Amino acid sequence: MTLLQVATGEGSAFPTAFTAVYIVGFIAAVTIGSIAWYNSKRPPGWEDKERPDVVPEVDGEDPKV
Repeated sequence: MTLLQVATGEGSAFPTAFTAVYIVGFIAAVTIGSIAWYNSKRPPGWEDKERPDVVPEVDGEDPKV
């Protein structure tokens, strides 16, 4: 039996688990990235825009470089 036959066999849940991990990871990356973007300094022209209610306020100071 080859490795390909083992991976695509009846009892294998590899493709489902593999896909689920990537979907959950993508959703997490988009969510965390959106929160980080909304809490960052605004680009020119966006300074007066309001933050959405679903995005939490993150308190922090800019590091002095």
